[in-house]
Amino acid sequence: MNLEDINGSAPKKQGRIRRGRGRSSGKGKTAGRGHKGQQCRSGYSRRFGHEGGQMPLFRRLPKRGFTNARFRVDYAIINVAALNDFDAGTEVDLEALKNKGLIPRGAKRLKILAKGELDRALTVRAHRFSEKAREAITGAGGSAEEVS
Repeated sequence: MNLEDINGSAPKKQGRIRRGRGRSSGKGKTAGRGHKGQQCRSGYSRRFGHEGGQMPLFRRLPKRGFTNARFRVDYAIINVAALNDFDAGTEVDLEALKNKGLIPRGAKRLKILAKGELDRALTVRAHRFSEKAREAITGAGGSAEEVS
């Protein structure tokens, strides 16, 4: 294959295969299911991970580690430098940051980190603050209020 053999872009969507609609369709008679046996019957569905009697991969591999994902608390993280987008004296909270587009719309908790400089006094309400971020906000004349 050479570069000049490529013509146009690939089709965006292929049509579905109409099975069992006559010999000329290429999928007539047995509709691609083969002859006789469990797989050709209606209602058959193979169990996920089934390998035909061979010991399945998920059982061959060792179980390792521990995950705490169900109980993990996710925070939308923002640095104090980004807070300079707000006017002095403004109250900055989760909703205000969402409205400005600085954090994702689906964020439920907020954590402020200390990267950058803050040059205006703001009232910042968040679920968590790093120590240096708290110092930067109070050092600029604002206040850092922790929300539960």
